[in-house]
Amino acid sequence: MDITTLSALELGRKIKNKEISVPEAAKAQLEKIKEKDDSYHCYITVLEEEALARAEKVQKLIAAGEFMDSPLAGVPMAVKDNICTKGVRTTCASKILYNFNPPYNATVIEKLEKAGAVIIGKTNMDEFAMGSTTETSHFGVTSNPKNKDHVPGGSSGGSAAAVAANEAFYALGSDTGGSIRQPSAFCGVTGIKPTYGTVSRYGLIAYASSLDQIGPIARDVSDCAAVLDIISGHDAKDSTSVAQDFYRYSEALTDDVRGMRIGIPRGYLGDGLEDEIRQSILSAAESFEKKGAIVKEFDLDAVDYAIPAYYVIASAEASSNLSRYDGVKYGYRTEDFEGIQDVYKKSRSEGFGNEVKRRMMIGAFVLSSGYYDAYYNKALKVKAIIKEGFDKAFREFDVLLGPTAPSTAPKLGESLSDPLKMYLGDIYTVSVNLAGLPAISLPCGTDSKGLPIGMQLIGKHFGEKDIIRGAYSFEQSRPGNK
Repeated sequence: MDITTLSALELGRKIKNKEISVPEAAKAQLEKIKEKDDSYHCYITVLEEEALARAEKVQKLIAAGEFMDSPLAGVPMAVKDNICTKGVRTTCASKILYNFNPPYNATVIEKLEKAGAVIIGKTNMDEFAMGSTTETSHFGVTSNPKNKDHVPGGSSGGSAAAVAANEAFYALGSDTGGSIRQPSAFCGVTGIKPTYGTVSRYGLIAYASSLDQIGPIARDVSDCAAVLDIISGHDAKDSTSVAQDFYRYSEALTDDVRGMRIGIPRGYLGDGLEDEIRQSILSAAESFEKKGAIVKEFDLDAVDYAIPAYYVIASAEASSNLSRYDGVKYGYRTEDFEGIQDVYKKSRSEGFGNEVKRRMMIGAFVLSSGYYDAYYNKALKVKAIIKEGFDKAFREFDVLLGPTAPSTAPKLGESLSDPLKMYLGDIYTVSVNLAGLPAISLPCGTDSKGLPIGMQLIGKHFGEKDIIRGAYSFEQSRPGNK
C-alpha cells in the first residue's frame, strides 16, 4: 500500500488503530518528496530531520494516550512559506527574506502542533503572495502535477501542488483574492477560504491585512473540515479575530441538501468563461437539484467592479505592509551602499521581484496626495457596495454556486507576459475577500486537455457549515464516491 495516497483522515485513523506508525508515515512522505519534488518543486524547505524527530515524539505521545480527540495526530502536512515557523526559514518566496528565521510560531502552527501535526516542509508560492501562478517565486517555478507544462495556480501553488502530487496529506495556504481556491481548482484538490476573522492571522506575513486569511488545502472536503476545526478560533494576538463558539465544522459533513437554496450569479456564467467550465457548473447545479436543492439564477450587484477595487485596495495595503523590509533590521541587505538612503533603495530594488515592485508602486500611487480620493477612497466605497450585494443575495439563498476561475490552468510562461490578463483571472474569487465571506473550491470535472475544473461555493458570514455541507454532498455524487 502506498501510504501517501491515503486521505489525511484515513491515515489518522490507521495511526490511531496502530496499523501505521507516525515515523512510518513521515518516512513515506519524505520518500515521495525525494521521488517527485525535483519535477514539481512544491517545496522551498523540506524539514527531513525535524519531521522524523517530531514523528518519533508524536508516536510516543499517542502511545501514552495523548491526542485521542485529534483525528489528524501524526499526519504529515505542509505549510505555505508566508506562515511563520519558529526557527525554520520563512521566506515568502522572496530574496529579501531569504535568511529570515522567525523567533515565534504563527498561532495556526501552535494549534496544529497541539493537535499532533508533523510539519514536513514549507511550500513554494508567488513572492509575498502576489501572483496567480507560483511563477514569481525567487526560488523557482512550481509545476502543476496534473500536467507539468501548466501552472499550479497561485499564490498557494506549492501547497496545492504538494497535495495533488501526494507530497503532503494536507497543507495550509493563505487567500487574499483567491490564493487558496484558484490553485486548488487548477490542481484538482479542495481548498477553503474561511470567513475573515475565523482563523488567526498572527504569524501570517501580511500582503493585504484586510483581505488575507489562512485556510486548508486537502484532497477532499472532510479533510479540509477537520483541519479547519483545528485552526479556527479566537486569538487575543489578532485584533481582527472573532470570538465565537460554533466551529465544529466536521458536523456539517452530511449528504443532505434537501431544501438548500443555491443561487448562481448570472454574471458568473457570462462572457470570458470557458464553455467547458460553464457546462461543468451547470452539470453541478443539476446534481444539486436531483438531491433536492433549489437552484436559481440571479443578478449579483457590483461584482463587475470587484477586480479594480481589489487591486487598488490590496496594492495600497501591500505598499504599506512591505515598507518594513528595508535592509536594516532583518533579511537581505545590499553589499554596496553609501549611507542609509542607499541601503533602503538598493536593498529593496535588489530584494523584491518585478510583480511585488509593480503592486507596491500601484499602491503608493493610489495613496498619494491628489489620488487618494480618486482611487483608494472610491475602491473602499465599491467594496461596501459589493458587500451589500452579497448581503442582499443571502437574504434569498443559503449558498452561491459558480466557477472558481474562468479557465483551467494556463501553460507556464503565458501569464507573466500579460499581468492584466492574470489579474482578470481572479474575477470570481476577489469579491469573496472584499466581502469577508467563506468559500470552498472543489473539483467538478476536467476539460478536453485533461486539466481539472474547479467549482466554488460561497457562504454568508460564518456560513462555513453551509458550504461544507453543500460541497460534501456534491463530492458524494461524483463517480467513485458512495
